[in-house]
Amino acid sequence: MQKMTIQDIDIKGKKVIIRVDFNVPLDENFHITDDRRITAALPTIQYALKNGASKVILMSHLGRPKGTGFEKDFSLLPIEKHLEELLKEKVLFR
Repeated sequence: MQKMTIQDIDIKGKKVIIRVDFNVPLDENFHITDDRRITAALPTIQYALKNGASKVILMSHLGRPKGTGFEKDFSLLPIEKHLEELLKEKVLFR
């Protein structure tokens, strides 16, 4: 059986949730040192944006936090800023 891709689904007018692997290495100043995982996800994200998805929701994680609350070291905020630069589009981070 052929594996389905996003191109096999009618996404026009629908909310699309994409599980992405944005668990990228950061330096001590929270700068991305290797963005290959982010750039690898761009074609799928761009396809959803250009083909009528009403909303594109990206889900990921960063690192392995130990606590139950917010830990700044594991925030995806640096990825949001980099993704905005790559997409040349505003990314809403929550």
